[in-house]
Amino acid sequence: MELTRQIKAWAREHGFDQVGIAGIDMGNAEARLLQWIEHGFHGEMDYMARHGTLRSRPAELVPGTLRVIAARMDYVSEDAGDWIDAGWESVRTAERAGVARYAQGRDYHRVIRSRLKALAERIAAAIGPLGFRVFTDSAPLMEVELAHQAGLGWRGKHTLLLSREAGSMFFLGEILVDLPLPVDSPVDDHCGQCRRCIDICPTGAIVAPYLLDARRCISYLTIELKGSIPIELRPLIGNRVYGCDDCQLACPWNKYAKRAVVADFDGRGLDQLTLIEAFSWDEETFLQRTEGSAMRRIGYTQWLRNVAVGIGNALASRLDGFMRARLEAALAARTEHPSEMVREHVQWALAQKPIAAAVSGSAPAKGAT
Repeated sequence: MELTRQIKAWAREHGFDQVGIAGIDMGNAEARLLQWIEHGFHGEMDYMARHGTLRSRPAELVPGTLRVIAARMDYVSEDAGDWIDAGWESVRTAERAGVARYAQGRDYHRVIRSRLKALAERIAAAIGPLGFRVFTDSAPLMEVELAHQAGLGWRGKHTLLLSREAGSMFFLGEILVDLPLPVDSPVDDHCGQCRRCIDICPTGAIVAPYLLDARRCISYLTIELKGSIPIELRPLIGNRVYGCDDCQLACPWNKYAKRAVVADFDGRGLDQLTLIEAFSWDEETFLQRTEGSAMRRIGYTQWLRNVAVGIGNALASRLDGFMRARLEAALAARTEHPSEMVREHVQWALAQKPIAAAVSGSAPAKGAT
């Protein structure tokens, strides 16, 4: 117990906002995972099926594992201001390029892995030889389930981890260790009858409470999906070019979201990025603007695909003539792009026409459809 208390104190010194200890039995979660895969909800994320039960059996992933030290790191930066209002403003402004809040700072994989490793080495320095491996969204592990069992929160209806003290705006990481540490107690579900995340999802990806069809999720469509975005889903993506925060913006618990205690997640001005600027980037500019960011993982071609969809949706909104002409010109400049996928999405975007106002003469919201 004393060592556990010490580990949690050290974790805060290394930039983590909360740490808990979980066991390695995830039998119930394993059954749900296999059923989810059987329904095909993982889409083209073949690694989900390929790793199978390894995700729910930490001791098979790292032999000798007895416990999992689960850690939370908040990521809403101090410079984000009123990030909820800013998030909705970004969604409502058709010519803006929407980038999920978590991706606007430094790549969390690098930040958290290095800090977890430093924490593990500190534990080893205190107690002697220690078998450990560190992960953060980088191995076949059911991170949300482990964090739940470690007492960091409960699985919300949007399937993200939720905390009464910190909402859901945080990253998770784990240290798998061969120490028989005392485990923490799981947290009860506090979603109650609320279904705001379900109702707000633009594509209806949350098909039931606690059940996500990733094939419809905008984060999947803009990041994980490597090919053409299904035509029927393109209008629902709006101006979101990398990820989506809507379910988190709508969640009442996120009024308690904490600010990041590390500077790595400070913004890079991406919250003000416009579709025209994003589409004007050449590959060198894309690599420069996304250096050290999780955004780089999608590559330049996929970036252009996403932004083309955003521009098409902007053209389907009630914009003024000047902005419409600028957007159409931006698309026209890419009609001969070497990538067939980019060309196809550009042609789709050029074909989008304004949606008639529901009430004649009504004043439109800023850039809204």
